[in-house]
Amino acid sequence: MKRLTKHLIVVSFDCLSSLDFPLLKELPHFNALLERGSYCTHVETIYPSVTYPCHATIVTGKFPKRHGVINNTFVQPGKTSPDWYWERKHVKSTTLYDEAKRAGLSTAALLWPVTAKADIDYNMPEIFANRPWHNQIAVSLMNGTPLYQLDMNRKFGHIRNGLSQPELDDFVLKSTVQTIKDKKPNLMLIHFVDLDSQRHYHGFSSEEAMAALRRHDKRLGDITNALEEAGIYEDSTLIALGDHSSLDESKAVKLNVLLKERGLISINKNGKVKDWKAYCKSCDGSAYIYVKDNKDTTTKRTVNQLLDRLLLDAENGIEQVLTGEEAGARGADPSCSFMIEALRGFYFTEGLNGAYIDTVTAEDVKAKRYTFASHGYSPEKENYHTMIIAAGKGIRENNVIPFMHLVDEGPTFARLLGVDLGDTDGKTIEEFFLD
Repeated sequence: MKRLTKHLIVVSFDCLSSLDFPLLKELPHFNALLERGSYCTHVETIYPSVTYPCHATIVTGKFPKRHGVINNTFVQPGKTSPDWYWERKHVKSTTLYDEAKRAGLSTAALLWPVTAKADIDYNMPEIFANRPWHNQIAVSLMNGTPLYQLDMNRKFGHIRNGLSQPELDDFVLKSTVQTIKDKKPNLMLIHFVDLDSQRHYHGFSSEEAMAALRRHDKRLGDITNALEEAGIYEDSTLIALGDHSSLDESKAVKLNVLLKERGLISINKNGKVKDWKAYCKSCDGSAYIYVKDNKDTTTKRTVNQLLDRLLLDAENGIEQVLTGEEAGARGADPSCSFMIEALRGFYFTEGLNGAYIDTVTAEDVKAKRYTFASHGYSPEKENYHTMIIAAGKGIRENNVIPFMHLVDEGPTFARLLGVDLGDTDGKTIEEFFLD
C-alpha cells in the first residue's frame, strides 16, 4: 500500500468537544490548521466514552469489546485507587504503532494511553506510581524507553509539578518539540490532558477550560514550528483530535451504597470491601454492574429489581439500563451483567458510604472527591460529539467531512502511513485524502 505521508503527527487534546469549534476558529494556530486541511466536527465517540478505551480505539479502529480496554481502570472493589489499563498487553489487537514499526518506520509516543512496555522507539508512557513505595520517575523509566526519558527529564523535568496541569502538558510539549527536531519520527502520538483536567474540576464552559484551549492553541503552534525547524513540515501530516466530550454534573450517584445495604457487598471492620456478589464499576457518565458469579441468578434478579425501581424516579439519576448483551452491541464490555447510563447532571462513583446520592460542592471538588464535569456518557447524548482536524501531506484543503466515528480514525491514519490494521470496526475515510 502506498504511503501518503512521511511523518504522521497525531495530537490528542483530551476532552476536545465539537462545541469548542467556534472558539477554535478564532484561535490562530487551530484556525490555520482548519484553513489548510480537512475536518469533521461530528465525530461520534465510543461507549463508554472514557480516555483509555477511546485512545485504544483510535490506534486500533476497534470498539472496546474487541480491543479489550473496556474502562480506564480495573474492577478492584473498594480499592481507593484502582490500577489502570496502562500496559500494551491489555490491547488485544494490533495497533497503528505496531504496524508502523513492522513496516520499518520510526515511532514515538508521549503520554499516549495504554502504551506502557510497548515496542515504540521513543516511548514516554502515561503511567503513574500507584503504590506508596513506587517512585514516579522509576515507574515511567521501567515502562518506556529509559535513555530517551532520562534525556527529556534532564532537559525539561524542572517544568513538571507532579501530575498537575498545565505544567505536565508543558513538559510534554517541550519533549514533543525536542523529539521532532532530534528524532523526526515517522509516527508520533501525543496526548495532552490540560483541557480534560480543567473541565473536570471547574466545569465544561469554565474560564479555566477556555484558558486551557488557548494554551492548546499555542502548543499546536509550537509543534507546527518544530516541524518547520526540523525541515520536515512539507513531508508531514498534522492531526489534532479529541477523544470524547464532557457534560456538567452536580450529583454523584453511589449505587454501591444500595448494593451494600442489600448484602451484596460486605465490609470489614476497617471499612474495606471483604467480599462482594455485585459491584458497580464507574465509567463516570455510565457504569458497569458486575455479578461476581455469572451463575448467581438470585443476585442478578435482586440487582435487576433494584434498577427497575430506581428507573421509576428521575431523582435517582439513572436514564437507562442495558443488559450485558445490549452493552456489547454498543461496543462496551459484554461480560457485565448490566450497564447503566446517567441522566444529565448526574454521574456514577464507586463510593460505598453515606447517602445514595451526594450533591457536589466546591469543597468536594477542591478535595478531589468529586468533579464538576464528567465524560463516559453514551455517544447518543445530545451535543456530545468530538472532532478531528487533519492538514498537510496527502490531505485535501478546505474540506468538511459531515460525520464519522472514532473507530474510523485508526484505519484512516493507517492509510496515510501505508499500513494495514486488518479487520477493524471502522473504515478509511477517503474524503480526507487528495485524489
